[in-house]
Amino acid sequence: MSDRSLAKSRRRLIVATAAAAFLPFSARTGARPRPAAEGGAPLREPLLATVYTGQVAPALCLVSEKYDGVRALWDGRVLRHRSGREVAAPRSFLAALPSEPLDGELWLGRGRFEALSAIVRTTSPSEPDWARIRYMVFERPGGSGTFAERAMRLAEVAKASRNAQLVAAPQERIADRAALMRRLESVIAAGGEGLMLHLAAAPVAAGRSDLLMKRKPHLDAEAVVVATRPGAGKYSDAVGALEVETDDGRRFLVGSGLSDALRHDPPAPGSVITYRYRELTSRGLPRFATYLRRHESL
Repeated sequence: MSDRSLAKSRRRLIVATAAAAFLPFSARTGARPRPAAEGGAPLREPLLATVYTGQVAPALCLVSEKYDGVRALWDGRVLRHRSGREVAAPRSFLAALPSEPLDGELWLGRGRFEALSAIVRTTSPSEPDWARIRYMVFERPGGSGTFAERAMRLAEVAKASRNAQLVAAPQERIADRAALMRRLESVIAAGGEGLMLHLAAAPVAAGRSDLLMKRKPHLDAEAVVVATRPGAGKYSDAVGALEVETDDGRRFLVGSGLSDALRHDPPAPGSVITYRYRELTSRGLPRFATYLRRHESL
């Protein structure tokens, strides 16, 4: 089989596997369904991105900026984090959202994640603070058709709402890999985090899938804190490293990137952190793992 035929077969496989993604998260993994809003159905696991390594040609995708924000799902009545926990947003912010389900990121701007996290974590929301947040939406969880069609509908919904805080994430076509790299370099130079590639022909899907991919200048992932390790020397009275575990059961230490404040008040066991790394070792462990931040699945 030629390289071109192999590439076509792989693209068909990616689209075909989307059917499995329509199953509830609990059916695919054996996990219990997440809590639902009162009177509603169990929350659906949102679509999660894999790392883009050239799985498909960029021309088959719609490309948008990767926002350094907090994921939020709107069911038409309640705004929730990925975990199912309700977002403590002001009534004025929620009242301005449309009645149809949306999926997106609460975003304060490039390089403003820590400030955003402080606002979103507050149980008594401040309207002036929330007035600075935009809801960058990129999916219609209850929508039909291809992603390209749903993206067009999102743009219409955002425009019709006349709500300046509701923004449909701009999607663009990228001709080839060279153009993709130029776009990535442009976003990074402007202070952005990276790019998201969404297969234009994809149906609504759930769980981690190559239907949605992220391209960044570095690799990052999430892991659960299982314990802390004591420090030495300067940090003899503080934490030297976090012992973490990935979802496939691999354990390793993350010590680099921890601030003095975090070493004295580290994430508690059970917390999810995001770490950055360069590559994987032959044992499948991240090389040069560096703490990035607490993961905001809440």
